[in-house]
Amino acid sequence: MFSNDTLVAPSALLACEPCTLVHSPPTIPPPPYISHPALSPGITLHPGSSKLTLMSSENAAHPLAYIKHFMSGGVGGVCLTLAGQPLDTIKVNLQIQGRPELGVAPRYTNTADCFRKIVTQQGLWGLYRGMGAPLAGVTPIMAVTFFGFSLGKKLQQNHPNEPLRPRQVFAAGMLAGLFGAVIVIPAERIKCLLQAQANSSVKRFAGPIDCAQQLYREQGIQSLYRGTVLTLLRDIPATGMYFMSYEWMKQMLTPEGQSINNLSAVRILLAGGVAGMCNWVVAIPMDVLKSRFQTAHADQYRGVQDVLRDVLRNEGPRGLYKGFTAAMLRAFPANAACFLGFEVSMTFLNWLIPDGS
Repeated sequence: MFSNDTLVAPSALLACEPCTLVHSPPTIPPPPYISHPALSPGITLHPGSSKLTLMSSENAAHPLAYIKHFMSGGVGGVCLTLAGQPLDTIKVNLQIQGRPELGVAPRYTNTADCFRKIVTQQGLWGLYRGMGAPLAGVTPIMAVTFFGFSLGKKLQQNHPNEPLRPRQVFAAGMLAGLFGAVIVIPAERIKCLLQAQANSSVKRFAGPIDCAQQLYREQGIQSLYRGTVLTLLRDIPATGMYFMSYEWMKQMLTPEGQSINNLSAVRILLAGGVAGMCNWVVAIPMDVLKSRFQTAHADQYRGVQDVLRDVLRNEGPRGLYKGFTAAMLRAFPANAACFLGFEVSMTFLNWLIPDGS
């Protein structure tokens, strides 16, 4: 129905000049953005799109933001180590045991048997052997890793708002793995040696510091970085998968129309746990080779191909997945704890010290 004000006389219509009818499309408001507060400060996601977009945010470039990420990364790393060390000890012990001779039973038959024997022989503390080195290194490792991830994203952008595709997030994660490996390699070398000697009658090292000192005296810095190539082959692709799967999981777990900022602790735990499992699916073969190489005598293997050939010859392809069950059991709780610790720490620090202060 029209009001009287809208009525026009027919004569007036006839007097009008010809006109063109233009249909204006309805104005559609832009889709809401989902912001990402944790691993990638300033990231937003367009619902229904596979692209991640970086928002231009002054807070993301604020000096306090980098300090908060450094501190929160350390908190996340501590949570990861405390939650994952027992199963990591089991994983390494399963990986480094060689194929037994004919008629001789293996030291450990499976994950449960390894757990039972370590606790029986060494007590519960035996599950935490070698934890000092990774625990002392988690803060710089996580800080450098997050820095590498941020740098990897920035290098792929021409401007702050340029969208990043999942493969680009994967590439940024690969750079993060490269950066973190600088500290991871010596820490892993010390950890594996201390875990291996726990089952030996010969106690060569008194602890992490003594182990580092002895290794340095023997062959210098080269000894501490033994297994560098294998660690890089493990960490670069695995860390790319780690970050990409975490970003994807948080996107999937965010209800439509809601902000990713409001994800519950349970959903953060789930996203972090799944990301950790995706990481280890990629990492486990190279992790087996790395553990063997780093705990062997200096003259036992000449290089990567030698240790790979030895494992395949004696144990077949299945040998590359020794400790897989322990790694998967460890990956979910350890990385769930890591990401939850990181998120909680960031929330607390943002409340305590706002970036604009």
